[in-house]
Amino acid sequence: MIVDFHNHIFDDSIAQRAVEKLEKCSKLKAWHNGTKTDLLRLMDESGVDKAVILPIATKPSQTRNINKWAKEVSDSRIISFGTFHQDNENYKEEIDLIAQAGFKGIKLHPDYQGFFVDDEKMLPMYDYIFSKGLILIFHCGVDIGLPPPVHCPPERLKNVIKQMQGGTLIASHLGGFLMWDEVEKYLVGEEIYMDTSMGTKHYKNEQFLRIVRAHGADKILFGSDSPWSYAKEEIENLKKSGLSQQELELIFEKNARKLLGV
Repeated sequence: MIVDFHNHIFDDSIAQRAVEKLEKCSKLKAWHNGTKTDLLRLMDESGVDKAVILPIATKPSQTRNINKWAKEVSDSRIISFGTFHQDNENYKEEIDLIAQAGFKGIKLHPDYQGFFVDDEKMLPMYDYIFSKGLILIFHCGVDIGLPPPVHCPPERLKNVIKQMQGGTLIASHLGGFLMWDEVEKYLVGEEIYMDTSMGTKHYKNEQFLRIVRAHGADKILFGSDSPWSYAKEEIENLKKSGLSQQELELIFEKNARKLLGV
């Protein structure tokens, strides 16, 4: 089994507009059209059995509609996380609703949502997420579709980790897109997971192997970041990277199944 822990889709009514806008900002070409149907096609083409969907609320008013849609698209192959916005009037109520709906976790994107990951305002929110048994995944490092500053660099994420009181945290993009020297300095060895999303074309293989083995393959998750990366190509690159079969099994399947309970 292969579980892709990092994917993005949209409601069919807005998928085309959303993908076109993001293509323009990032100067990337999407590998699918942003719909569930096209993601499933790409999963079949790539040999992916299950995919985690990571929606993002960029306005407080979007939170409940996005989570309602996210629940509707979830099935035996599509596992959607929930989302909320830090400016929701009652964040505890929103997180409670996410937990009650049966979501496995929450995705936050500090750049798109407009907060620094170690902002004092955010820390009680993280603790409350963890208290509900939810996984928390951050976009980490540079977002090539947005201007500086970087809102979740490794050094700032380390400040959050120091204050965590338990809980499962995932740092996407191998801890920080285009900031892997800082990942090695601040995050390797910490009690967090990292995913490989949007990675194999960008980091040097030698550094990738060094990070995985210093951090532990038991804390690395496969993620493609589709539609912005092609899962089939990412899988092939990981298989050629020099990782052992045991390491690949952890990254492609076992770690994700443990976290998701599937």
